[in-house]
Amino acid sequence: MSQAAAPALAYRSKTLATWLALGLGAFGLHRLYVHGFKDKLAWLFPWPSLAGLYGIHRMDVLGQDDRLAWVLMPLLGLMLSIAMLQGIVWGLTPDERWNQAHNGGRSGRASGWGAIIGVVACLMVGGACLMTTIAFSAQRYFESQAEAAKELSQ
Repeated sequence: MSQAAAPALAYRSKTLATWLALGLGAFGLHRLYVHGFKDKLAWLFPWPSLAGLYGIHRMDVLGQDDRLAWVLMPLLGLMLSIAMLQGIVWGLTPDERWNQAHNGGRSGRASGWGAIIGVVACLMVGGACLMTTIAFSAQRYFESQAEAAKELSQ
């Protein structure tokens, strides 16, 4: 197929991709925007995120002692952290390299401050999600170990 007969690629904005990662990244919409509907990873994103949301719902309804909730909740934190990392990487990619990889080498508009502000927001949200997930998981692990030791000692 010649270059003239090739279908024109839609322009993919680095700024929009970064903000989609921030807002809807846990559900894979940022990957659908950049890579299209054939991206298998984008279709895998919603399931662990929904499981994590279900874990949050279970904890809200059943309380902190629900073991399934504390297994499921970190999945949401992990998916959010992955999406934020992708937003940071995309937002910090130089415009020329972004256009080469996602716009077929066509030059587009300069991304400007929109992408940088999106990166800062992704860094804040991603850091908070990652630290919360690690702290929550470690707390629940040590609590379960303390319970197991208490049962053994009786």
